[in-house]
Amino acid sequence: MMRDLTCFGDTSVQIADAASSSSSSGTAGSGGRGRGKGHSTAAARSRVTCLYHARLAGRPCALSVTWTRSGGLAGQAAAVSVVAVDAASGDRLCRADVKPWLFSKRKGSKTLDVAGAAAKVDVFWDLSGARFGAAPEPVEGFYVAVVCDGETVLLLGDMRKEAYRKTAADRPAVDALLVARKEHVVSKKVFSAKAQFSHHGRCHDIVIECDTTGANDDPCLVIHIDRRPVMRVRRLAWKFRGNQTVLVDGLPVEVFWDVHGWLFGSAASSAVFMFQTCQAPEKSVPWAYLRIFREPQVQGHGFSLIIHAWKVE
Repeated sequence: MMRDLTCFGDTSVQIADAASSSSSSGTAGSGGRGRGKGHSTAAARSRVTCLYHARLAGRPCALSVTWTRSGGLAGQAAAVSVVAVDAASGDRLCRADVKPWLFSKRKGSKTLDVAGAAAKVDVFWDLSGARFGAAPEPVEGFYVAVVCDGETVLLLGDMRKEAYRKTAADRPAVDALLVARKEHVVSKKVFSAKAQFSHHGRCHDIVIECDTTGANDDPCLVIHIDRRPVMRVRRLAWKFRGNQTVLVDGLPVEVFWDVHGWLFGSAASSAVFMFQTCQAPEKSVPWAYLRIFREPQVQGHGFSLIIHAWKVE
């Protein structure tokens, strides 16, 4: 079922709880396989940041993990940065940067001091056998672990047994909670991403399709979740910003969009989309999404997916 959007009010659309479709994320990276300027632009903008709520040295923190790919083979050009920020003061507690395209750095560890605390943080990683898809983050065959005072703070990847054996750390009393994800995707008119809107929910395929070329006098924005069209925005030149509510697994998800850059900006402009399970305090100002990553005091236990969509010709 799909509704045309005629105003900025809410319309609820239910997504059936069917088996997840196969990934279409490869489309999102297709723009990066070009040549010349388009290729370098796609590579430079290939970046994913995930924000977690966790506890570090006995206090709440916001833990961000950023994966980047700057060009070349994915397995050789991926880098990861881990930053911990105090959730109350906003002060940075520690930062670790890993550049595993150097062969000696694909597996290893770093020990860091925690600012303002008599504690050490150890970051362990093994990306020697990591396998990558279209996104800059690996899909399997890896782990990244953050350990403080002998307890696991954050563990990413599918090699969990290997990680616990290497770190000799205890499992956390409470798992780190993913609260936000920000992606930069590059394509011509179809942009793909994945999102898990609840902590124990399944992963959903999101596809955003929009043609704003000169041949299309009335560009239209269509969003699919798990191959089901859930939202269509016509007369996009007049409705370049807006919001709508859809239901995913029975959970209301607010969708915000801003395609002003595509329609009226420069060739290097991006459109921004946000899928949020808990509403921003000021619904009329949806671009409060910037505060999600600038301020560590993320309220509630909702989830936000932010997509910066870059067009290439």
